Order: sequence, then C-alpha cells, then structure tokens
Amino acid sequence: MQIDKFKKIVIKIGSSNLMNEKGKPKIIWLDEFAKSIKKLLIKKKQIVIVSSGAIAMGCKFLGIKKKGMKVDKSQAVASIGQIELMNFYKKIFDNSKIKISQILLTLDDTEQRRRSINARRTIDNLLAMGIVPIVNENDTTATTEIKYGDNDRLAARVAQIISADCLVLLSDVDGLYTDNPKKNKKTKLVKSVKEIDENIKSYATKTENLYGSGGMITKIEAAKICQLSGCYMVIANGNYKNPLKEINHSKKCTWFLPRISKLDARKQWIIGSVSPKGEVIIDQGAVKAINNGKSLLPAGVKKINGKFEKGDHILVKDQNNIECARGLTSFSSIEIEKIKGSHSSEIKNILGYSSREEIIHKDDLVRV
Repeated sequence: MQIDKFKKIVIKIGSSNLMNEKGKPKIIWLDEFAKSIKKLLIKKKQIVIVSSGAIAMGCKFLGIKKKGMKVDKSQAVASIGQIELMNFYKKIFDNSKIKISQILLTLDDTEQRRRSINARRTIDNLLAMGIVPIVNENDTTATTEIKYGDNDRLAARVAQIISADCLVLLSDVDGLYTDNPKKNKKTKLVKSVKEIDENIKSYATKTENLYGSGGMITKIEAAKICQLSGCYMVIANGNYKNPLKEINHSKKCTWFLPRISKLDARKQWIIGSVSPKGEVIIDQGAVKAINNGKSLLPAGVKKINGKFEKGDHILVKDQNNIECARGLTSFSSIEIEKIKGSHSSEIKNILGYSSREEIIHKDDLVRV
C-alpha cells in the first residue's frame, strides 16, 4: 500500500519520534519528515498532523522529569510545552516552506456533534488554504475524567471527523506482532487486518508493554474507528530517518482495511465515540431486531449500567456482555430503569408523560 494513493492523510507522531532518550528534540528527524510532507503537498495531498510532545517539551524547558508528576502540574507544564512544541515545528517546517497552524482539542470537541462539525469546518478551511494543521489534546484544561489520554484515538477521531482517507500511526516498532518480539523471536508481523476479532485483540494485549502511554490496545481501538469510518490505517515505525518512505517501500508495517460498506457521517461520529456514558444489556430478540435494522425498544432491555442523560452515547450489549451496537439514547438511565421490559404503548402511563417509543431509534443506532 502506498501513502501517495490517498488524498487526505492524518499522521500521528508520538513523543518517542520527536524526542530522543535524553529528552532532546530530534531536529534531523523532523527536518526529513518535513521534506516528506512537502513532497506530498506538491502532489496536492491534504495533511493533518496529530502530535504528542507538549509535556515532554515543557519538562525539557523547565529541566524537570515527567515521572510522578500530578495532573495539575502536568497541565501547567503542557501550557509551556505547547509553545516550545509549536516553535520546534514552525522552525523546521519553515525550512521546507510549509505553513502550519495549531489546533488544541478537548474530548468534548469531538464527542459533542455540533462542536465536532465546527472542528471539521476549521480543519477543512485550513486544508483548502494549503496549511498543515497540527493537532494536540488540550492538556492544559483536560482532566483525567474528560480527556483522551492518548493521541492514537484522538488521531482516529480527527480522521473520522474530517473524512480522511488514511491515518498513519507512527510508533516505536514496525506494527502489530502475534507475540512480544522481545520475548519470542518466532513472532510474526501482521501485514494486514480486515476484521478486528478476538485474535487481533489478543495480539494487542501481548505486545502492549512495547509502547508508550497509549499502548497497542489504544491503537487497535483507533483502527476500529477508522475501519467503521471507511478510512485506511497503518501502524509503522516512526524512528526511521524517513518513515513515510519506509512504509511505501519496505512494507514493514500493519495495515487495517476499512469496512466495505461506509457509514454516513452522522453514524461514523456515533460509532467513533471514545467515552460512552453507560450501557444497556438486551435480550436475544432485541439483538436480532438490531441486526435486521430495527430500533431498540424498551421490551428488549434487561439491565442498565451507568448513569446517563437523554442524547448521550451508550453501548448496547447482549446478555453475554458482548457489544453489539452503539447509539444515542432517547431516554435517561433513570427513565429506562422504569420502562425496561415494557411495551412501547405503556411508556406514557409508566413515566407520566409522552415520549418516543424507542430507547434508541434506528437512525441513531450503529451495529458494531
């Protein structure tokens, strides 16, 4: 697979790609990377970069260590590091005559539909002007409860929102292995993945300790978002001198192929949620109805987990606790607790007011 075949490309760069073991920026690496981006821009490709490194840059500037740092202090360090990070990018990218912009996103900017549309419009306008947006999570305001925590899923969510053709996750190894390559020399690199099944998930668990804060599991979660959005995704080693060229020529990477039937933009956004507020457990009859394109009705609901409000993202699971769908609920968890197992015609009498008949309408429901 060639990177050049895609029109709109999101590239995620990890801290280990930008900084060496001594905590210093890899100037030569970024300079080569910028030259690669310039070649893509000349070919009329649209590029978005999702970059880690703000806290690492802040620590370098202040001469302190990240290990053991509390959230409030890391937020302060991130505010300093963002300036250092963008100065680093601007200085190097100016050499290749690439214009850049900075976009800081919070979890709510992607999880709320209206705000995600606004983010798309901003990015699309920048791309139309030939500018490369550099996106990062807004660590200065995000808390543990309301943040991505890793840039893999953030990058996938950005790719989904802007309808990107390809997401490139640059990491510190070549891709997904069947086992930990440091412990098992006979392990194999998985070249392509059509479906993320239990085997693929087990490979991710075995190799998780090889990666940074996100881990291979979050990369698989990112791949799932991309596959359901009709977007290709590749995990590759970013520590080569020219990682994009390496992907094109060595084939030493893992490609995740998109689903054949592409969802519409609204359902892509629903399925791409990374912070569902709760879940409902449903019976087999309801599972069958959802698989046949029907709405989820109260009669099929057996149990509710979590507290959520009307309009929130929730998971739909069968009685074996296996996720079968995601959607936007028409009722709060308190209301569903009252009407679960009931016929839709009974809702008004139970709640005391008129409401919709469906727990999740089929237009707000996506099978996984």
